[in-house]
Amino acid sequence: MKIGYIDGPRLRRALIAGCQWAQQQREELNRINVFPVPDGDTGTNLYLTVQAIADHLEQSTERSVGGVAHEAAQAAVLGARGNCGMMLSHFLLGFARSLEGQRRINASNFGGALEAGVQHLSEALEEPVEGTILTVMRDTARAVSGAEIEDIAPLAEHMLDRAHDSLERTPELLPVLSAAGVVDAGAKGFVSLLEGAVMFLRGDSLAAEVGGGFMAGPPVVASIEYPDRVEQYRFCTEALVRGNNLPDQAEVRGDLRAQGDSLIVIRSDDVLKVHVHTDEPEEVFSYLKGLGDLVTHKAEDMQAQYDAVERASASHLALARRPVGVLTDSAADLPEEIVRAHGIQVVPMLLVDGDDVYRDGVDITAERFHKLLASQERLPTTSQPPPGSFLEGFKRAVADAEQVVGVVLSSGLSGTYTSAEAAAAQEPDLPIHLVDSRGASLLQGLLVLKATELAEMAMPADEIVKELARVRDQSGIMLTVETFDRLLASGRVSRSQSFFANLLNVKPILAIDLAGEVVPRAKAIGQKRVMLALLDAVAKDIGRVPEKVRFGIVHVGVPEIVSEVREILQDRYGEVEILNAPITPVIATHLGIGAWGLAYMVED
Repeated sequence: MKIGYIDGPRLRRALIAGCQWAQQQREELNRINVFPVPDGDTGTNLYLTVQAIADHLEQSTERSVGGVAHEAAQAAVLGARGNCGMMLSHFLLGFARSLEGQRRINASNFGGALEAGVQHLSEALEEPVEGTILTVMRDTARAVSGAEIEDIAPLAEHMLDRAHDSLERTPELLPVLSAAGVVDAGAKGFVSLLEGAVMFLRGDSLAAEVGGGFMAGPPVVASIEYPDRVEQYRFCTEALVRGNNLPDQAEVRGDLRAQGDSLIVIRSDDVLKVHVHTDEPEEVFSYLKGLGDLVTHKAEDMQAQYDAVERASASHLALARRPVGVLTDSAADLPEEIVRAHGIQVVPMLLVDGDDVYRDGVDITAERFHKLLASQERLPTTSQPPPGSFLEGFKRAVADAEQVVGVVLSSGLSGTYTSAEAAAAQEPDLPIHLVDSRGASLLQGLLVLKATELAEMAMPADEIVKELARVRDQSGIMLTVETFDRLLASGRVSRSQSFFANLLNVKPILAIDLAGEVVPRAKAIGQKRVMLALLDAVAKDIGRVPEKVRFGIVHVGVPEIVSEVREILQDRYGEVEILNAPITPVIATHLGIGAWGLAYMVED
């Protein structure tokens, strides 16, 4: 059947298929990753980047080809990991901008869009290197543009053939590839995207290949000496900034050029994404804080990654894993951008509505639940994940890490920690280190974030557990509610307590103590007074102004509270890091609309 055009739904399905196929190549891409640094993570970085694209497109109802391309590009930017993810994002941004406003395109338009993607990427690179993903993208785009084939189906086959040809030539252009006997990992990842898209057009099924290893032996990277004399810098540093008046890419590149190498900057709408290899990640983060809201930031020790590759090779393991991974449950309330940036495994809490079971953050979002909370009395009940869900999460985490630290909702609030313990007991050989957060919401989330940062700096898992316990003992969270209706419905207060509190406009302040249980802390009359009372109570618990403290503002359907609380915190503590998030449904259902809270983590 002749295919004369590409519209939004067709592009969306092809991209999803490409992403699914590329994800299945993760192990092989990690195995052959020797450039620019032999740290064995190209497959993982591409996996996480295309997962972000597929997750977004699977929820999309966009009908125009330009709209779908734009959504894919934006999802790629937000989910981009590593050099390959950043370069793919640049390519997709150029591709999307050339299709802006178009409902459908023909073969000629498609070739032009590919050329635009390559041009956008080329202009963004400080020092383009041939024999990489850039070369294969350029050769592929030129082949499509010059093909003069009007039918999309044979054009796609031609595109894939030329992409394979270009990929096979990468060792001729890059000596390190030739020495290792491999093609470029990032370029192969791009070709795998094309393969999946073409398989979709052919009608081939991807399902039969799920779980296929695609492995050809132990990691090649272990045979390559870590290039201390070539790679001058220690930390692979990435960050995402949001703001309304962000500088352009060229200005940011100029400002950060002296900080390191492998510098890639993306500016798209209100988002700025930066990737750089540096010895001073904190200097990079400090600069970016001056541009806007530093939403995510991470610094990963590349020497530790290479050491993990060597251990995998010595043990004859096919897949090199990072030293420590982190897992949590969805009660942690971490924003999706942070979860994706750090590769955190999240086990969803459950909501039960009759015979229907919804996974928190998967089948229902916090924002959607808050709307239900405001409009109806009968709501789903909450439940902890069963041990089987934790076991699945542990296995996913162990597939990517040698050791796993699991930071779980307080055992004093839920049976979630017991469920995680039961799962770990079923597979005692799994290297799982469980931590009772003795917290919930962004108190738990801040501890999870701390764990990921320590893991990325190569701290051993048992030391991370000890450090989290120390930090938790000087951290906390306080919450207040607008009305007592949900506390009454959940049995947390009596009917008489609810009646008089609502009548007198009394606002309680609740805290989670060091045992991880909810305790009354104070009360105030009226919304304005309770805000200051809660902030004063937090300040009293913190004591002296610490050298390093982070905050998390959470709310149930009142996002406007964030800016008010943020302003007071910055007046008191300076330019500190402040996360914010809607409260997870499993907690929001007990607090009701209008509730909000403040978590704090003291790291001194």
